Amino acid sequence: MKPAKLLSLCAAAVALCALAPAAMAADDVIRVGNLKLAHFGAVSYVQEIAPSCGIKVETKIFAKGPDVMQAILAGELDVGATASEAAISGRANGAPIYIVAGFAKGGARLLATPESGIKNVADLKGKKVGVTRGGIQEVLLAAELDKVGLTWSDKGGKDVTVTYLNYPDLNQALLLKQLDAIMQTEPQSAQAVSAGFGLEIIKPYDTPIGSPVRTMVMSEKFMKEKPELAQKYMACFVKATKSFMDSPATASKFVRETLFGNQLSEADFNAAIANAPYTLGITAEHIQATTDVMKAHGIGKMSNPPVAKDFVRTELLDLAMKQVQ
Repeated sequence: MKPAKLLSLCAAAVALCALAPAAMAADDVIRVGNLKLAHFGAVSYVQEIAPSCGIKVETKIFAKGPDVMQAILAGELDVGATASEAAISGRANGAPIYIVAGFAKGGARLLATPESGIKNVADLKGKKVGVTRGGIQEVLLAAELDKVGLTWSDKGGKDVTVTYLNYPDLNQALLLKQLDAIMQTEPQSAQAVSAGFGLEIIKPYDTPIGSPVRTMVMSEKFMKEKPELAQKYMACFVKATKSFMDSPATASKFVRETLFGNQLSEADFNAAIANAPYTLGITAEHIQATTDVMKAHGIGKMSNPPVAKDFVRTELLDLAMKQVQ
């Protein structure tokens, strides 16, 4: 073999060897879907501390929980952060996921314009109320309206006229008095209250759902094919969440500066997290209660509602809680 050709082959071999570790590393990148909300901050923080956990994480931000479920269905994500209703409806409609942990609870308020005269849920009769379709706030609104015997529709002809908007648009509509009230998430509800155009009516935690727990989900494929990597991610998630729980200053700085690009004040962050504290636990009983309310009111378009005990899996969380002290 000619020397020039031999050198060329050796160079190609070296190049291939250099590429092989990179390809293997790419296979081990954990793809996470999250939402840009204050109480979802610890999930985004996992990417910041991932190197210290021996993993690599790539986080993509979505507009709402059902979008995270669609990405998991498309095979684009390994892990997703959603409110419980998105996980439930996703599972009911074929998403191959397990609920593996909680990461925040609460995170909702019924707000009204100061001029509306609304003082309680019953006062919503004859009013226009905004909510995000497919969010846990829609489930909570349905439960609260049902509790006082009010009917609702987005087509009119009911006690309450519902308008579906994304979270930021709800605040704008309330500010412009296009709506009388909104069932809103955090930190948007805290921002509306502090700005003076939103008056808190209730925190809607007095229904069978109680205080809703936000859920972390993993794809079945990820858990089955990469169990060690899934456990490493869970340990890192527990580490990140404990950091936020133990050090509110760390949580505030990351969420305000990194996640919200300094567009969220410290006071609004504090108010938001006071209503949506970080947590870790999740139970099948809570998910079943949420499923039952969704089924009763036709939320999530579930032809076959899932049974919570079949897809709430906390063994990774239980082990991670022992690993991370």
